[in-house]
Amino acid sequence: MLPYAVVQVGTHQYRVQENTVFEVERFERTGGKEVKLDQVLLVQNDTRATVGQPFVQGARVVCEVVEEFRLPKVISFKIKRRKNYRKKKGHRQQVVRLRVKSIETG
Repeated sequence: MLPYAVVQVGTHQYRVQENTVFEVERFERTGGKEVKLDQVLLVQNDTRATVGQPFVQGARVVCEVVEEFRLPKVISFKIKRRKNYRKKKGHRQQVVRLRVKSIETG
């Protein structure tokens, strides 16, 4: 069984393993193409799981940014019949694709 970790990015939680690619909502990062995620909720090694309260002390997941892009547009359309009320709104979510380089346990 490969080691994995559960990481919190923003308000979402992701289960990640080494060399896997996953997408998260765009977040503020400080330079470079490498991101260190410190909010690790759980680390599972071969036979031992470490659960944080709320985060595992000294654990982090090192990722590299593969690309930043925007998802297809989602259109919200409201209408009230016979009232001449129509409202159309569009939204494109900005996303970052990350590849996990390593899972470090402190």
